[in-house]
Amino acid sequence: MFNLFKKNEVDNKNNLSLISIASILIHSAKIDENFTDNERKIIKKALIEMGAQAEKVDGIIEEAEEKEKDSNQILEFTREIKNVDEDKKKSIIEALWNIVYSDKNADMYETNLMRRLSGLLYLDDKVVGDIKQKVMKKNDISS
Repeated sequence: MFNLFKKNEVDNKNNLSLISIASILIHSAKIDENFTDNERKIIKKALIEMGAQAEKVDGIIEEAEEKEKDSNQILEFTREIKNVDEDKKKSIIEALWNIVYSDKNADMYETNLMRRLSGLLYLDDKVVGDIKQKVMKKNDISS
């Protein structure tokens, strides 16, 4: 019985983390005031790659959209995920850059958000820059 409680506790923590991650991804998608279907697909794919069950992704995104809409700052989202392992942080940053460059362009609001999020997630600028270059190359975008 103890293991059941422990598993539920871990599942709840993972779900909360995924909702926070989804909230950040949604926030980045909405920052240019144009949340597209392509960005939604990127978010779904990223969440599944980070451990979300495919059948629960839509519910996670729905909760995250409410959370993002009701929030006025990104600190609320980063507070819950800044302690995840570095590989997961890199995955989050890569998903964010994929969203930013989904329209082949990064405006000043998007790049400013990325700079702020990189700092709040305690990731080195070089690491974030390398991920950005990888995404740009993958999407055939010149700097």
